[in-house]
Amino acid sequence: MNNPWRPLIYTSLVALGVAAGIILRPAGQRSFTNTPDTKLAEILNLVDAMYVDTINFEQAEDDAINQFLHTLDPHSAYIAAKDLQAVNEPLEGNFEGIGVEFNIVGDTIVVVTPISGGPSQQLGIQAGDRIVQVNGKKVAGIHIKNEDVTRLLKGKKGTQVSVSVFRRGVPKLIEYTITRNTIPIYSVEASYKLNAQTGYIKISRFAATTYNEFTAALQEFKKKGITKLVIDLRGNPGGYLEEVSKMVDEVLEDGKLVVYTQGRSTSRSEYKTKHAGLFEKGDLVVLIDETSASASEIFAGAVQDWDRGVIVGRRSFGKGLVQQPFQLSDGSALRLTVSRYYTPSGRCIQKPYEANTDAYEHEIFERFSNGELTVEDSSKEAKGEVFKTHNGRVVYGGGGIKPDVFVPFDTTMRSAFLTEVLSIGLLSKFAFSYHDEHTKELAGYATVEEFDKTFDSQHHLMAELLDFIKANNITYTQDEVKTSGLWMYTLTRALIARQLWKDNGYFYIINQSDKAIASAIRVLQNTGYYLK
Repeated sequence: MNNPWRPLIYTSLVALGVAAGIILRPAGQRSFTNTPDTKLAEILNLVDAMYVDTINFEQAEDDAINQFLHTLDPHSAYIAAKDLQAVNEPLEGNFEGIGVEFNIVGDTIVVVTPISGGPSQQLGIQAGDRIVQVNGKKVAGIHIKNEDVTRLLKGKKGTQVSVSVFRRGVPKLIEYTITRNTIPIYSVEASYKLNAQTGYIKISRFAATTYNEFTAALQEFKKKGITKLVIDLRGNPGGYLEEVSKMVDEVLEDGKLVVYTQGRSTSRSEYKTKHAGLFEKGDLVVLIDETSASASEIFAGAVQDWDRGVIVGRRSFGKGLVQQPFQLSDGSALRLTVSRYYTPSGRCIQKPYEANTDAYEHEIFERFSNGELTVEDSSKEAKGEVFKTHNGRVVYGGGGIKPDVFVPFDTTMRSAFLTEVLSIGLLSKFAFSYHDEHTKELAGYATVEEFDKTFDSQHHLMAELLDFIKANNITYTQDEVKTSGLWMYTLTRALIARQLWKDNGYFYIINQSDKAIASAIRVLQNTGYYLK
């Protein structure tokens, strides 16, 4: 039987990629400039000199390197020079460009939002603007793709690009000459109050700026009297070891071991808390799921091993390997696994990979197939060597972080109808179109709280959404609407809220129907019970 959630799960897993790792900051990158005199080099030279047909030798060499690294472990990776900047940008916390989030709607580049403080916002470019020309050339109605837009609009700081913008209500195109600049990429996606006592922080990765973003959120919560905290690491694929270590320092007392690393050629290196943190005493819940990997698992593992807080969700990915970046002579790079990391109790949570790399990559699908993601059953979960937390609770190595409180993958709203709608992004398109047509009306909402209480008081939104879906040639039954309609409605409201208040608005709305959030709030009513 086809699983309608499989493409959705796969999409979330793709984000893990080479970024699913604990990466040592490349402060002192080693550079290798000499090719070793090996049998492989000899063969490559002979092929280059004598092979019967013309070949793309550079591509063949890259393929050979990737194939070799694939035999070592699942996370060592070769990054071609042309791809290195794009791979590093999410972890460095910035990129260079004009500073807009965009979508392609109706074969036209539409500004979803200008990034705060970026050159586009400073010039007055607005959400909803259509970019129809770039440097005098038409870019609307030509079947433009996302990568084409990125190529046209991104560029080095200080360079310029001219765009012609159509704005609803303005009779003529508006011309802008934008000087590209450094644009921040935020990894704390949302930070707001769940209730009077409880703060919520959603972290998408552990990048170079994450610690500063995290502490800024904690300082704001401290001003507001927050005494309980939910840190959401679901879907977080990892990042820099130094960043996650500093962040754990904000929730653990001084002198506590956060994590240690050790490898064949690298001696044991310990990371400990060093200073008084901003949230050492309040009640804490950490949310994880099957796509929380590496740095996320270090954070959750330290909190769990010291019984500092309660881990809520589903068993994490199981990635306990540490990569170090090495710059190569042609501008490409190697991220090589150099050590394993161990949580304070001594466990390495790396799941097995030696037998079959393909099995390793598809292991999360197996969790879904065997029911682990939907039903709490310890017999289905990977168990390795037994360890003990600070309070003597049993935890396991060798297969991710098992949560203290299980929250099943919610399948109650699934249907083939929902999968089809999500797979082609119809809800996002409708939300954008709705915002575009009701800009003045929506601008009347001062806060997301007000929006949540009064928006769509006449309950017309769902009917409009279903008409929009029909217009896109998707059929459905009333049973499918009964099954999936409430979730689609909630998600659409959240997407509209994102247009108004960015990710804070989105998560404020969507989290109200999130079972893991509800579970976290229940846990925080009696945290001590779960840590016995």
